[in-house]
Amino acid sequence: MAMEGGAGSLMQVVSLLGAAVVAVPLFKRIGLGAVLGYLVAGLAIGPFGAGLFTDPQGILHIAELGVVMFLFVIGLEMRPSHLWSLRRTIFGLGSLQGVVCGGLLTLVGVAFGFSWPVSFISAMGFVLTSTAIVMQLLGERGDVAAPRGQKIVAILLFEDLLIVPLLALVAFMAPQAAGELAASASQRWVAVGTAVAAIGVLVAVGLWLLNPLFRVLANAKAREVMTAAALLVVLGSALLMQLGGLSMAMGAFLAGVLLSESTFRHQLEADIEPFRGLLLGLFFLGVGMSLDLAVVARNWQLIASGVLSLMVVKALCIYGVARLAKSAHADALDRAVLMAQGGEFAFVLFSAALAAGVIDPVVNANMTAIVVLSMALTPLMVLLHKRFARQAVASMAGVEAVAERTASVLIVGFGRVGQIASQGVLARGASLTIIDNDTQVIRDAQTYGFKVYYGDGSRADVLHAAGAHTASAVLVCLNDRAAATHIAELAKQVCPQARILVRAFDREHAIELAQAGADFFVRETFESAMLLGREAVLATGATVEEADDIMGEVRRRDTDRFDLELAGGLFAGRALVLRNVAQKDDAGA
Repeated sequence: MAMEGGAGSLMQVVSLLGAAVVAVPLFKRIGLGAVLGYLVAGLAIGPFGAGLFTDPQGILHIAELGVVMFLFVIGLEMRPSHLWSLRRTIFGLGSLQGVVCGGLLTLVGVAFGFSWPVSFISAMGFVLTSTAIVMQLLGERGDVAAPRGQKIVAILLFEDLLIVPLLALVAFMAPQAAGELAASASQRWVAVGTAVAAIGVLVAVGLWLLNPLFRVLANAKAREVMTAAALLVVLGSALLMQLGGLSMAMGAFLAGVLLSESTFRHQLEADIEPFRGLLLGLFFLGVGMSLDLAVVARNWQLIASGVLSLMVVKALCIYGVARLAKSAHADALDRAVLMAQGGEFAFVLFSAALAAGVIDPVVNANMTAIVVLSMALTPLMVLLHKRFARQAVASMAGVEAVAERTASVLIVGFGRVGQIASQGVLARGASLTIIDNDTQVIRDAQTYGFKVYYGDGSRADVLHAAGAHTASAVLVCLNDRAAATHIAELAKQVCPQARILVRAFDREHAIELAQAGADFFVRETFESAMLLGREAVLATGATVEEADDIMGEVRRRDTDRFDLELAGGLFAGRALVLRNVAQKDDAGA
C-alpha cells in the first residue's frame, strides 16, 4: 500500500511537470504567453479535466509560496529610499483606484440584483488585482523597473495591504448576536495589536539580525546553507505575517526591502529564483484546476455577463483614474488592460466571507469562477491590445519639441548609451542639448532630472533647431543601426564644423559609419570586452604592466584588422585574429 501511495504521489508530480513542460512552450510559441499555458494545463489535469487532481485548493495553498517569493524578489529591488519615493503612488493612486473601482463594481453587483453586502464583498474581491499574473506579464516584457511598471507595482502593493482591513470588515459584517458585539470589538483590537507587533518584530530582525547571520554563513562557505537561509528568511517572514493576521506576501516583500541594501542581495535573489519560478508556475496550474466547469455550465449566463461587466467596468475605472493622475493615454490604456482582472486574494476574501455567513456557497462558487476566468482572459486581452489596438499618436503631454537651441554638444538618442555618454560633458560643465523621438523615454528622463526635447534626428531641420550648426560635437547614440548611419551622414552635411561621434552596433556597422564619414565611432561591446580581457590576463598571473602591454597589442591588431576590412571587406583582416586552435595558412585555406 505504501508503494501504491508513493507511486500515486509521484504520478501527480510527474503530471504537474509534464503538463507545464508541454503547455507552456506551446502557448509561448503561438504567442499566447506562459501564464495562459499554465492555466490551461491546470484545467486539463484538474478535477474538471482529466481528474488527476481532486483538491486544487491544496495545490493553491502550497503554490501561494510562489507569489510570496515573487514579492520577496521585488522587495530586494526596492531600496527603502526608493519605496519612500513611491509613497504617494502607493497610498494616493492606489487608494483612489481602490475606492473608485470598489464603488462602481458594487453598483454592478446591485444592478445584477444582489444585496449591498454581497455586492460589496464581490466587488472588493474583484478590485484585488492578481499580483502574480500582472508581475509575470510585466517581467516578460521587461517593464517592472520602468516608471509605468513601478506605478503598477505600487498599486499592487496597496491592494495587498487592502486585504487586511477587508478581512476585518468581513468580521464586522458577519451576522452577530447583540451579546457578541463587545467581544468581537475587543478581538479586533487584539488583532490590530498583534499585526503591529508582527511588523515590529520583522523590522527589528531585518535591521539587526539578518546581515550578521548571512555574514557568518558566507564565511562558512557552505552554499547549500546559504540557500536554506534564504528560504528561511522568505518563509519565516511570511509565517510571521500570517500569525499576525496579515498577508504572507506582504511579509516577504518587507523582508526583501530590509535586505535590499545588503551585500548579499544578489546571492539571495539567485538562490530564491529557481524556487520562485517553479512555485509561481504551480500557482497558475492550481488556479486553472480551481475553475469548476460544472458551475460555469449551470450558471453560464450569469458568469459570462459577470466576467464581461466586471472587467469592462474595472478597466474603464482604472483608465479614468490613470488619466486623472496625469498618465499618458497609452500608459493608462496599458494599465487598464493589465489590471482588469480579479486576483488570488479574492479567494481569501470570499472564503472568509463564506465562513462568516456574509455570502452563501452559490455566490462563492460563481464569484470564484468569474475571478478565475478573468485571470485566464488577461493574457489574451494583453495580446489583443498589443496586436490589434489602434496605435495612438504619441502623447506630447509633458514633452517639449526642440526649437532654437544652442549647445556645445548635441546628443541624439537618450537610451543607456546616451545617458552614460552625457556624464562626461556635464562633468566638464559644457552646455548640452538632448533630443529623442520616444515620448516615454523623454518622460522617464524627467524623473531623473534630465531635460530631453522631442525631435527626430534624421531630419535636417530638427538637427538645425537642436543647435547642430553651432555644436562642437554631435553624439549619435541610437540603437537603430540604419537610423544611426543615416543621421551620421546627414549631420556631416548639416554641421561640418562638429565632430560626429556615433555608437556602432558591431564591426560591420562600424565600417558603414567610417564610409559615411563619422569622425569617431565605438562598437558598443568593444571597450567593455577589452576591460574584461585585461582582468582575465591579470587573473593568469600577469603584472599590471604586462597586462597593459598585451591589451595594447590586442588593440593595435584590432585597429590594423579594421583598416584591412575597410579596404577589402569584412574578412580581409581575419589573419590578425588570435585563435585557440592551430592557425592554417590563409592563402592555402
